[in-house]
Amino acid sequence: MRIKRTTPRGTSRRTRLIAVSTGLVAAAAIAIPSANAADTPTTFSAAQLTKASDSVLKADIPGTAWAVDSKTNRVVVTVDSTVSQAEIAKIKQQAGSTSGALTIKRTPGKFNKLISGGDAIYASSWRCSLGFNVQDNSGNYYFLTAGHCTDGAGTWWSNSSHSTTLGSTAGSSFPGNDYGIVRYTNSSVTKSGAVGSVDITSAATPSVGTTVYRRGSTTGIHSGRVTALNATVNYGGGDVVYGLIQTTVCAEPGDSGGPLYSNSGVAYGLTSGGSGNCSSGGTTFFQPVTEALSAYGVHVY
Repeated sequence: MRIKRTTPRGTSRRTRLIAVSTGLVAAAAIAIPSANAADTPTTFSAAQLTKASDSVLKADIPGTAWAVDSKTNRVVVTVDSTVSQAEIAKIKQQAGSTSGALTIKRTPGKFNKLISGGDAIYASSWRCSLGFNVQDNSGNYYFLTAGHCTDGAGTWWSNSSHSTTLGSTAGSSFPGNDYGIVRYTNSSVTKSGAVGSVDITSAATPSVGTTVYRRGSTTGIHSGRVTALNATVNYGGGDVVYGLIQTTVCAEPGDSGGPLYSNSGVAYGLTSGGSGNCSSGGTTFFQPVTEALSAYGVHVY
């Protein structure tokens, strides 16, 4: 059977060629999508980012930490070495329609609350690091440290033999937060307002990208930068802490509670936990000190 023409009578061969050629161009335009369109990032609303963040919490995978990155408009989920691919898949499944808002990043080591036996400030069975010395409006002296350090602790000593008493825990908030306060009962102990050689004169929250310093009883002074604010970390066992400062500063067990600060004398945070060590690096989280100062009605000096 011969196929009938669809070109009307009287149409010239040149006109027919133009029509066919035009049709091919149009078809090609429909069949091949724009390369730029494929590269255009999806924009997620604040509600979608919140939903994605909540889904990570609901997945309840120990060794995870997450925060919203305003530059990429994504929830960056940092996972330690204990988190499996199946657990990552569980997180994405829990996120459902907002799984595209998640960016998964691995970090070496395991997230731990940084606490161990040793020297510095001692509870009955563990060692931590003093954060900042502070005062209330009546002139009473205290020091701040991590809440997972003060949780369950009564008396604090300055040495492992427990021969020199510092004071007693006056307040503790963990999990949820990670700060605690100890009231000095020993009037003969020097209560410096400095961290090492840096005089601490104010307190604030750093910005993402800020260079910061941490001092701890295990590893001394190390520096890094802030990578996220308002981060949540799941240490496992129901120990979830919110609103943390996430950084690249290294830390190790025993550094818990130690200060995060600037070289210009601004107090930023209290060491909560993290992964890695000061040989290979890692990810470390800090309780904002401004929240602890407000909760206990004290100030740096």
